[in-house]
Amino acid sequence: MQKTERIFDNTEIAFSLKNDSELERAYFLFKMISIEPLVKIGTAATNFAIKARLPIEGLIRSTVFDHFCGGVNEDDCLPVIDKMFSKGVSSVLDYSVEGKDIEDEFDAAVIKVLKIIDFAKNIDAIPIAVFKPTGFGRLSLYEKVGSGKKLSENEQLEWAKVVERYDTVCSKAKENDVAVLIDAEESWMQDAADNLVTQMMKKYNKEKPIVFNTLQMYRHDRMDFLKKEHKKAIKENYFLGYKLVRGAYMEKENERAEELGYKSPICESKLATDENFNNGLQYIIDNLERISVFAGTHNEASSYLLMELMDKKGLKNNDSRIWFGQLYGMSDHISFNLANKGYNVAKYMPFGPVKDVMPYLIRRAEENTSVAGQTGRELALLSKEKQRRKNL
Repeated sequence: MQKTERIFDNTEIAFSLKNDSELERAYFLFKMISIEPLVKIGTAATNFAIKARLPIEGLIRSTVFDHFCGGVNEDDCLPVIDKMFSKGVSSVLDYSVEGKDIEDEFDAAVIKVLKIIDFAKNIDAIPIAVFKPTGFGRLSLYEKVGSGKKLSENEQLEWAKVVERYDTVCSKAKENDVAVLIDAEESWMQDAADNLVTQMMKKYNKEKPIVFNTLQMYRHDRMDFLKKEHKKAIKENYFLGYKLVRGAYMEKENERAEELGYKSPICESKLATDENFNNGLQYIIDNLERISVFAGTHNEASSYLLMELMDKKGLKNNDSRIWFGQLYGMSDHISFNLANKGYNVAKYMPFGPVKDVMPYLIRRAEENTSVAGQTGRELALLSKEKQRRKNL
């Protein structure tokens, strides 16, 4: 692989699955998202319409939902999954219903993830499952467990159920040979989730990584955490799997740190976060015999870096220990061009009932508005492809 080869500029490969009208819809959506006041008004109006039960699901479905989500259920996602896999891009089905906080809902989430694992075992295009810690238990309970505070008898029973939910899913993943990624969330609940995921790794990663934790590299303590976990895994002889991301809760993290008067866990600058992320990639590639990586990034420089690190080590593009990942509906120029070169690539594909997935979609819109250059880059690439097709 030539270091200078700029594969992400190829829009013909990037948008090969989009027909002209889908290309126009994508351009229109990102154009709308680029206007911050419009996102705020649209968010408020959508929330109001859903609460007032106005008949807007059809409109949402045909625009923003179909761009960023695979469908309302697993079967609904299949045509999209098959289409992407025809270009070498796998799918991570992500049941993106948020904000549930009762035991019945947590049990329902487990059933949903188990169903996805069952669904995945017979479909090569879905090699990985995923869940969020707060899909399986209350955030405040994780926080209390992580802080070492004494739990009441009821809380002890409640936490035992959380542990059981993790174990049920990880056991099923191991049985079906489907990797399971466990997302990271707010730092104040993460210690308990980390400890629990480490327990699952010790139990289920004896032959290879099945259970993957997530490291949010905008946290300045994550490199130390990675190194400590690596030492532990060598000593106790199990494998590690990590999804590396930059992170998704920056404003919330900084606001809480300021409010409660402690040092923010977030890196001091975007540059420091980028360096932390890239150092994480370097460390894992240097220790690939023990650690596997799912690099969840929309950053071109980090993607090129990982390609170069693999090249320097003489690794095959499709080395099973290394995956690249992006969100469905974004950064197709990275996903499809990597897949075209034979790398392992998976798109996180959210799905669920339209109204239940709205908080996820709103976050995507807000994130695209706030991440410098993200929306502009999407628009520039879509424009370039529109022009290319016009010139044919």
